[in-house]
Amino acid sequence: MKKLILIVGAPGSGKTTDAEIIAKNNSEDIVHYSTGDLLRAEVASKSELGNEIDGYISKGNLVPLKIVVGTIVSAINKSPKDNVIIDGYPRSIEQMDALDEFLENENNINLISVIKAEVSEQTAMDRVLGRARGADDNEKVFKNRMKVFTEPMEDIAKFYSDKNIYHVVDAERGIEEIVADMEKLIKNLIG
Repeated sequence: MKKLILIVGAPGSGKTTDAEIIAKNNSEDIVHYSTGDLLRAEVASKSELGNEIDGYISKGNLVPLKIVVGTIVSAINKSPKDNVIIDGYPRSIEQMDALDEFLENENNINLISVIKAEVSEQTAMDRVLGRARGADDNEKVFKNRMKVFTEPMEDIAKFYSDKNIYHVVDAERGIEEIVADMEKLIKNLIG
């Protein structure tokens, strides 16, 4: 059975970097995916699902949620490792509900933890604006991205807390400390 760990966090929380380092440090046991990478890989595979996804992306349309979740579940099932980390998902109540619905009928995947990389809005903004890559990395855009992240977070936290799988890691510190704490938590969870 595959063990799934989701890492969520505000823009600038470091969730992707944390997940990448943990997977690299534990490459014999853990694999890390991002949702965007999974969709691109499915398109590249030229599978029926990949062609359907490409039909949406090539027209500039959003890929429907059921297809996104199906792609995630498919990648987990095909994963060469039994422990899978996905960062940045779920970002909405709809994404959470869709994944939960999928996993109810999926006997090969066990969602064992949702870890939030907890960071203040000020720290997140300083990090995002400090690494500014383009026109969309400005304070106004950041505030909107933060609002989009924050609005569903309370409900997401409650949903996974009620299942006793929600954990919070202090992401205000240096990367070594954050990764060490998150890695220790994940290793304890996967046994």
